[in-house]
Amino acid sequence: MISAFQEGAMTNREFCLDRRKRERKTFINVLKAVPQGRLDYRPHPRSRTAGELAWLIAAEDAALIPLIERGSVEWMEVQPPKKIEEIVAEYERNVSAVDALIARTDDKAWEKKGKFFFGTPTPWEDTIQNFVWGFLHDAIHHRGQLTTYLRPMGSKVPSIYGPSADDSGM
Repeated sequence: MISAFQEGAMTNREFCLDRRKRERKTFINVLKAVPQGRLDYRPHPRSRTAGELAWLIAAEDAALIPLIERGSVEWMEVQPPKKIEEIVAEYERNVSAVDALIARTDDKAWEKKGKFFFGTPTPWEDTIQNFVWGFLHDAIHHRGQLTTYLRPMGSKVPSIYGPSADDSGM
């Protein structure tokens, strides 16, 4: 089977937007599976808490907004909310805002260089498209980490790319 991307019907930007939209429901399902009373769960002293991981997933896209709009952003650590519902709502707001920006961005702007500052004088520099793809892959990575916390916290693992032992995905 040949995908629309292989046939040339989609640009890299359109394909990225398509992938982000396809991942959105899974992110929401995983975030909603985090038990409210277990946001402080940490499987190892060096691991992030469940709340910190959920917040990172929710907040990362917020950094993409100024990056796409202005070509530059400085990472700001923000304390996570105390309720998983607030984290889910923030994720939904941020991902919707970024997806709307991607949809309005032309391919020339998609390929422009951007700068990401981490509190150091030398920024991370790359194209906007590589930042957006990289953030998506990073969020998928952290979502995978978070799913390993769910059963020990007394929750169930939702279907991700197919059934889990807890969710048939049907």
